[in-house]
Amino acid sequence: MMLLYTTIGTDNIARSTAFWGPIMASLGHAKIGELGEGWAGWGKDYDGGFGFYLCPTFDGKPSHCGNGGTFAFPARDAAHVRALYAMALKNGGTGDGAPGTRDYYPADFYVAYARAPDGHKLAFVFHRYDPAKDAA
Repeated sequence: MMLLYTTIGTDNIARSTAFWGPIMASLGHAKIGELGEGWAGWGKDYDGGFGFYLCPTFDGKPSHCGNGGTFAFPARDAAHVRALYAMALKNGGTGDGAPGTRDYYPADFYVAYARAPDGHKLAFVFHRYDPAKDAA
């Protein structure tokens, strides 16, 4: 296992949970039980695998995202990439690159980019794309 967990600071836990919750569910990650006031998480506990958490910033300063940082999530197929992208936009995110292939990636790399309400960049990736098999 490469990572134990990822934590993202947020200024609005309700807004962030409304954004991240449907995406995590679509990716097959269950909500982690009661974590305490202002916290939310999905995935596994420390002994079971990777966890993804939201919480207020530890230093009390406004949350912000890093330039160049991206959270990439695996999609089942190109249709799932499109569904995740639409879900992100529907739940308060903004587009940062519509679903499709890119000239600077291999032809089988199908991706969409979105920004979470707190500005974090997400990539939804299907890296075995075959346009002949894509119903869209």
